[in-house]
Amino acid sequence: MRASPAIPAAALKLSVAPMMDWTDTHCRVFHRLLAPNARLYSEMVHANAVIHGDRDRLLAMDSCEHPVALQLGGSEPALLAQAARIGVAHGFDEINLNCGCPSDRVQAGRFGACLMREPGLVAESVAAMVGAVDAPVTVKCRLGVDDDHDWRRFLAFIDTVADAGCRSFVIHARNAWLKGLSPKENREVPPLRYDWAYRLKQERPELQVVVNGGIADHDEALAHVSQVDGAMLGRAAYHDPYLLHRLDATLFGTPLRTRGELLRALRPHVDAQLARGVALKHIARHLLGLFHGQPGGRAFRQVLSEGAHKPGADWQLLDAALAVTGEARRIAA
Repeated sequence: MRASPAIPAAALKLSVAPMMDWTDTHCRVFHRLLAPNARLYSEMVHANAVIHGDRDRLLAMDSCEHPVALQLGGSEPALLAQAARIGVAHGFDEINLNCGCPSDRVQAGRFGACLMREPGLVAESVAAMVGAVDAPVTVKCRLGVDDDHDWRRFLAFIDTVADAGCRSFVIHARNAWLKGLSPKENREVPPLRYDWAYRLKQERPELQVVVNGGIADHDEALAHVSQVDGAMLGRAAYHDPYLLHRLDATLFGTPLRTRGELLRALRPHVDAQLARGVALKHIARHLLGLFHGQPGGRAFRQVLSEGAHKPGADWQLLDAALAVTGEARRIAA
C-alpha cells in the first residue's frame, strides 16, 4: 500500500484548526502574518462542492498562506480522490479528511464524525486520495462517538486508516455525540482526554500525532508539544489571535511584534482586497480579538464591529480602531 508523504516535523508543532465560517482566506492571511511557521487549514469543503461548485470562492487562497491544507468532507472514495486532485492543483499543500464534525447535516451526508464507525470506508477513501495526489493526506478525528470509550476500538480505527497510507492524524481529544448535543456543545461538553493522544504517540511512534481540543493557553500548548508532534489551536487562535503569535515566537524564535505592528502589516492585503471590491467587513471580522484582554480591547472591537459593514469602509477605520487601544496611548505618551 502506498504511504502518504510525511509532513516536516517543524510544520506540525503549531497549527490552526479548520473552522466552518471562520478560517477563510482572509483569516488565514492574518494568521500567517501572526504565525509565519504555523500550519493553516481551510474550512471544511465537501468533495462534491469542490468538483461542481464555485472553486474560485471555495478554494480561494493567497500565496502567502503556505503551508495550508484543504479539509475535505465526504465518504465516496472516487469523489474524494477527484476533489483532492483539484485541491492540490489549486496549490494546497495537504489534503485532510474530516472524521470529526458531529452536525446533523454532516451526519445526514454520511461524513464527519459518523465515519469513525466505518473505519474500512475511511481507509478506502484515504487510499484513493493517497493514490491520486503526491501531497500528504491526513485525517482529523475524534476519540470515538457517543458513549464509546473503548481504547482498542479507537486504536483499531487509527491502525486501519494508517494501513491505507495515512501517516498524520489530528486528534480532537474528546468523543463526538451524534445525538443530543449541538456542534457547539460537542466542542465543550464531552470531556477532554489528551492522554489518549499521548498514548497513541507512545504506542505508534511512527505516526505523526497532533492534539486538538480546548487548548487555550500558551503553556498548555507547549506542554502538548512536549508529548506529541504538535498542538492545534481552534477557537483560541480566533478569539485571542495574539496567542498564536506568542506561540510562534516561543516555538520558532519569531521576533515578537506588537499588536499594532501586526495590524499595520496587514494593510497591503486589506488595500488589495478593497481594490478588488471585497467589503472590509469580510476582513475586519477576523481582527476583532487582536486586543483581547488589553486596555482598549473592547473599544477596538466596537469600532470595527460598528463601522466595517458601512459602505466605503476602508483602512481609515482600522487606524481609528487602533487609536482607541492602550497601545496607541502608550505610543502617544
